[in-house]
Amino acid sequence: MKKLFYILACVFPFSAFAQWDSLPSGTKNYLSSVHFTNANIGYAVGDSGTILKTINGGTNWIKESSGTKNELNSVYFADANIGYIVGDSGTILKTINAGLTWVALSSGTSVFLNSVSFPDTNIGYVAGENGTILKTNNGGTTWTVESSGTDYWLSSLYFINADTGYVVGNASSFGNIILKTINGGSNWTVSLSGGFIYHFYSIFFTDANTGYVEGDVDILKTINGGTNWDTITRGLTMPLNSVFFPNSDTGFTIGENGIILRTINAGTNWSTLSSGTTDWLYSVYFVNSDTGYVVGDHGIILKTTDGGGYPLGFPDLSSNHNTLNIHPNPSTNFVTIETSATPAQSQLSIINLCGQEILTRQITGSKTQIDISNLPSGVYFVRLTNDRTVEIGKVVKQ
Repeated sequence: MKKLFYILACVFPFSAFAQWDSLPSGTKNYLSSVHFTNANIGYAVGDSGTILKTINGGTNWIKESSGTKNELNSVYFADANIGYIVGDSGTILKTINAGLTWVALSSGTSVFLNSVSFPDTNIGYVAGENGTILKTNNGGTTWTVESSGTDYWLSSLYFINADTGYVVGNASSFGNIILKTINGGSNWTVSLSGGFIYHFYSIFFTDANTGYVEGDVDILKTINGGTNWDTITRGLTMPLNSVFFPNSDTGFTIGENGIILRTINAGTNWSTLSSGTTDWLYSVYFVNSDTGYVVGDHGIILKTTDGGGYPLGFPDLSSNHNTLNIHPNPSTNFVTIETSATPAQSQLSIINLCGQEILTRQITGSKTQIDISNLPSGVYFVRLTNDRTVEIGKVVKQ
């Protein structure tokens, strides 16, 4: 695989960024999967048969009866009312009334099931250990075993439509695999395999051609439906567990020790966000580009309403932290930057939200005009530094 190298401006839409809020889940059991059917109604599942539901965007979570103490690993809703959960010992649960009741389905297996996906209300797929792939054509009434051609632990599957889907997995020691089907699971072909030391845990596609896989130390991307996979980031220090893209450009991946990464340019650059926790995070889901949820250890549920917050290392300028007077703001062409002091000599820098200095200038006066007409639209930091002080501001380029 080759590594992709790009240089693009890393800027964000016109909004003030907060961080992630921790929501009261009412449980200390770890939560392994989260899924929302609309902006208000969502579900989280996890250890000891835990099923949680919210009807108010996460403000309150109600525990639902699962009828099992098995680990529940993945939740997916085919529509607002019909949902499925899979877990340990071949567990498959189904609801037809938005979680009011859950019924156990006969899976025909006792293996550990990790992932479930329904491209429509009748056709669904489940993946698990020992290369297990199950398919139903009748909403879960019966399940048939599909031949995956591998005995790998299959971690995550994603279907673009009823016929075309992908599944990722790994061996117990090392080695990983990406499989693809174009005929509804009748045949699975190897899209990628290798003896890498890291594992694959999650897969997500933004369209028929563009998909992402994350693992221990890498994030992979395809732009041709899995014919080729390229490494778009390398050398991560913490394992990643889940990837989700609310749109073609903006994506999130989460993992060990509270790590949350975000891209806003289709994976070219990734910035680390402040999650406010060191708990392991297992699943991420966004209802739109701004509002998203993350679940993990000790019943933790995190929520953002403005795209995940500032990257680590950047000051929060969402309130009254601007120490520079910048006007007009927003602007399309020129901005005037005024400092409260008259510096003998200072360096003025404009920095994008990937931390790249894109403009620097030495100034000696308290008022400076800067041409920003060539910058991409978005939010930028302005930093004024001299031998005694550092002043910070924010400017929005329209």
